[in-house]
This record gives sequence, structure tokens and C-alpha cells, in this order.
Amino acid sequence: MKLHVLRVSEHAAGVRDGAVLSEEERARCAAFVREADRDRYRVAHTALRLELAAVLGTDPAAVPLTREPCPLCGGPHGRPAVPGNPVHFSLSHAGDVVLIALDGAPVGADVEAHPTAAVVAETVSALHPRERAEIGRLAPADRPAAFARCWTRKEAYLKGTGAGLGEDPGATYVGSLATPAEVPGWELTDVAAPEGYAAAVALAVPRTGEESTP
Repeated sequence: MKLHVLRVSEHAAGVRDGAVLSEEERARCAAFVREADRDRYRVAHTALRLELAAVLGTDPAAVPLTREPCPLCGGPHGRPAVPGNPVHFSLSHAGDVVLIALDGAPVGADVEAHPTAAVVAETVSALHPRERAEIGRLAPADRPAAFARCWTRKEAYLKGTGAGLGEDPGATYVGSLATPAEVPGWELTDVAAPEGYAAAVALAVPRTGEESTP
């Protein structure tokens, strides 16, 4: 698997022309009201196109992107993909951090800033009962980091399957402790992230004989 973690603040000035983005991506970027949000989008999607172009041997602006069918309803809003899946990828960004994962097997990636204690209290009920119990046993000061660790694993897994938050986030146990839980068919891994952030990737376990590195 290839992982790429970068800071938006270090790259924003160099991509403000959006040169390699598609017309659709430029329109989405322009729709953001805040410049910081536009910078985050441009940096993330430019970096993704550069990574995919290096694997595909093509120009970044020419990388074709599509959506796979949703595994829940069959609609055209499943995992982002390159037609034919010559490489699988996942993109996530939060605050000043972008995370990109590429592999030969389906992959999901997520990065999140640590939430406030108030946000944890408001949203912890969305987690699996075992995850809620784990976080509830922690000291209040430790709960935001544990929640972020759990949520990034969960989002990465749901992005990898293509279900996203169309699936109840409390349905699958991924764990909030130091080691991710075992999820059938998937390998969950925490990713080193800048201070104040948590990140994780989920990789579909390849069948025997399949190659998992682009």
C-alpha cells in the first residue's frame, strides 16, 4: 500500500490555479465560500491526481475518475474509482491534513481532527456498544483521542466497502483502543498523523494469489 500524508498549509500556494483539476472539480472547489476550504480541496485533489498519474503513467489532468455503484442501493455514488480499477484509492482531508491511500485492492482512508469533549459526548452514541463502553471507561481527557481513533477506523472501513455513512456506523465494531479490531475481510491500520489528528486505513484482504501493491 502507498500512503501519502501532507499539510495543506505547505502546498496551498502552489496549486491555487487548479491546473490539473477537471472542470467538475474546479466547479466544486469554487462553490466553497471560505478560501481555506478551497485550498484544502485543491491540495487534496491535486495530490490525488499526481499520485494516480504516477501509477497510471498518464498526465494528471487526464486521469479519468468515476463512481462505483453503491453496495447498498446500486446508485452511482459508491467508492470513487478509476474506470476498470487498475488501482484503488481513497482520499480524506481534515483541517490542515490530507491523507491518500493507493493499493491494488479496495482501500479506504480517513483522517480527523480530535473532537472536543462536548462533541464526543454528543456523538459517542453513534458508535458500536462495545466502543461506547471502552470510551466511557476512559478519563474524560483521554476520550477525544480515543473517539477520533475509533471514528477514523470506522470511516476508513466504510469508505473501503463503498457503503459510507449509508451504513449505520454503530453496526461494525472497529475498536477504540490502541489496536484496531479484526473485521472480516478487511485489515485496519492506524496511520501516523500530525499532533491533534487521528488517521486510519482499511484494506480489503486479497484472495490468494492476488497482488495488493500498485
